[in-house]
Amino acid sequence: MTETATRAAPPETSLPRRALPALLGYVGVRALGLAVLAGWSAARGTSAHKLLSARWDSLWYARVAGAGYGHEVRLPNGDVHSDLAFFPLLPWLERLLHTLTSLSYADAGLAVSALASLAAAGGIFAVADRLYGARAGVCAVLLWAVLPVGVVQSMAYSESLFTALAAWSLYAVLSGRWVTAGLLASLAGLTRPVGAAVVAAVWVAAISSGRTGSAPGPHGALLSARAPGWRRVLGAALAPLGAAAYVLWVGHRTGDGLLGYLDVQAGWRNGFDGGYAFARFVGGMLTGFPSALGGVALIVGVALLIWLYVTGVRQRQPRALLVYSGVVVALALCASSYFGSKPRLLIPAFPLLFSLARALARARPARAALLLSALAALAAVYGAVWLNGSGPP
Repeated sequence: MTETATRAAPPETSLPRRALPALLGYVGVRALGLAVLAGWSAARGTSAHKLLSARWDSLWYARVAGAGYGHEVRLPNGDVHSDLAFFPLLPWLERLLHTLTSLSYADAGLAVSALASLAAAGGIFAVADRLYGARAGVCAVLLWAVLPVGVVQSMAYSESLFTALAAWSLYAVLSGRWVTAGLLASLAGLTRPVGAAVVAAVWVAAISSGRTGSAPGPHGALLSARAPGWRRVLGAALAPLGAAAYVLWVGHRTGDGLLGYLDVQAGWRNGFDGGYAFARFVGGMLTGFPSALGGVALIVGVALLIWLYVTGVRQRQPRALLVYSGVVVALALCASSYFGSKPRLLIPAFPLLFSLARALARARPARAALLLSALAALAAVYGAVWLNGSGPP
């Protein structure tokens, strides 16, 4: 079935005003999660502040912000953990905020993450609102907030920053702002390796828009593409520059050329194996008890991800969103990285939540509010227990 190109009437209220309920709800969910984390950590004699700002990857980012690149750790088994594995935009922002405010690098990372998570929530709302309406946009933001590992959104990690850049880049694509989309994609490429997903989305959208002469408009309508072709070409050309610049710089610094960054990742035992290592990990869990329960849960989780993606295809999500979420999921599940980190690697795949958001938007407001409140409470407890335990490596 082919959609008919049409002009959608401009929204009656501005985007910031429409987004306000979503942002307030997001702040409420995150505040609940942080309050439960603080209480749980105090009961255990640990520091919630330290868990959020000075553990795992946040330590590496803060070190890069303060001293630049060049630190590495050599493990007894011969592996080399180099800080070159960490893309530079977050530590750059930490250093900038530290210079402007005298915050510690760790606290600057928390501040960047807090602001970026709000920007991410706004971007998620903007995309969902444009396609499906304001109620679906609010539901999409709240579903993203109540993810079981949503506490990572408040940590000095790069997930929130990346999601913000990705969401607004996709919104720029949907609204035909190709140069903006390319610039934001380039910044996303300076944030995480999965910036490739945003680049791919911009490229696919630019090609398909050039062929059809239309782009998704408000509430799923198609708008005639007004941007001249050179803007699409420029946006597509800008999109990969951030990631390419950093990868080339790492290759020059290590002396290994184009393979330099891959060698750095190999030192962390990170690579792309098509999911073989993950399948072996799940299979190993299924051989014992109670680990078998965890293995079954992982299989169910992967099946849910696939179902959500297929549902998005059936509901005719824009190609840019399908490409973006598909690449994010593929890189998360098919990489040989530490398996405990995979849930947080999936945080940026917010378009997968849109089918659930649409269903919630059609439900009675009281039922939707009750369900989201229950999920927020469960996520707050899970995040507090998880962060005080194994946590997100």
